[in-house]
Order: sequence, then C-alpha cells, then structure tokens
Amino acid sequence: MIRYLLTFICALCTYLVLTAGSGDIGLWSAFEIVTGVIIALVVSAASAKWFCPGDDYRMAHPVRWVLLGLYLCIPFFLEIIRANIDVAIRIITGNINPGIVKVNPGLKTGFGQLLFASSITLTPGTLTLETDEKTGNFYIHMLSVPQEIVKKKTADAAEIFSFFKIHEWVRRIAE
Repeated sequence: MIRYLLTFICALCTYLVLTAGSGDIGLWSAFEIVTGVIIALVVSAASAKWFCPGDDYRMAHPVRWVLLGLYLCIPFFLEIIRANIDVAIRIITGNINPGIVKVNPGLKTGFGQLLFASSITLTPGTLTLETDEKTGNFYIHMLSVPQEIVKKKTADAAEIFSFFKIHEWVRRIAE
C-alpha cells in the first residue's frame, strides 16, 4: 500500500510542477488539480511495482528526483546536442562504421537499467537492442563504433560515454 501512495505523491507532484502557472488556485486551476489527481491515480496503479519494487523505496526520495531533473536538463540534453552534431557530421562525410557493442555499466536496479537503456535509445546514433537483466549487459547498436572497441566486441561504459558519463549519472540516480 505504501508504494502506491509514494508513487501517487511523486506522480502528482511531477504533474503539478509541469502544469504550474496557469491557474486561479495558487498556480493551478481546479480542473488541473482534479486532472492531476486522476492521472496520478492511474500512474500509481500502473507503475507502483516498478517505481517501488518490493520494499525498495529509493526512487521515492526527493533528492533522487532532483538528480533526475538535473540529469535530464544538463548532461543528457548536452549529450543529445553533441550526438546530433556527431551524426550530422558522419552522414555528411560518410564516416560511418556501424556495429553492435556489448556494454556492462554495472547497474543493478530495474529502474537504473530502464533509465540507461532509454537514455541510449533517445540519443541520436545509438539504439539499445537488448538487455540481459541477469548479467547487466546491454547490446547497443552504434552508428560509428571506434576501432579499438571493434576488436574487443565488448566495451566498458566509460569508453563509449566518457564525455558526459551517462552511466555514472544513472548510477547516482537509481542505484
């Protein structure tokens, strides 16, 4: 029961932050508050088992939500910009060496693996093809695989994501 309540509160707070500033009751209208409660109820019913699995309430901590917001606004956003420029240059110059790379970022929690896989897939030039929950391996298709990684077939997460260290941010947020 507690995990549904925690998920409801986090979902409602997220909704209220995203819709702030357009209402006549403080920052929200009555319609927005009622809509937020309904959406938070649906979200908590659908995702509480992933948000707070078992007795693990680590993602309900407000500091983790602040870290998630910082991650999305700064390193992840900058990585998307960097990847867009890189993909554009590679397409224009024809310098493309596609391949599939096995990466193990050492993430243990389901939410950490979900956030990492989503971050990879949303970044231009990369796509998470498969994850192995038992070993923690991710199989990532890259538009251009560096030659030193091609020889090894397996890469360390720091070799691929060394600029903004996405895997370390995800570990701070979800582990």
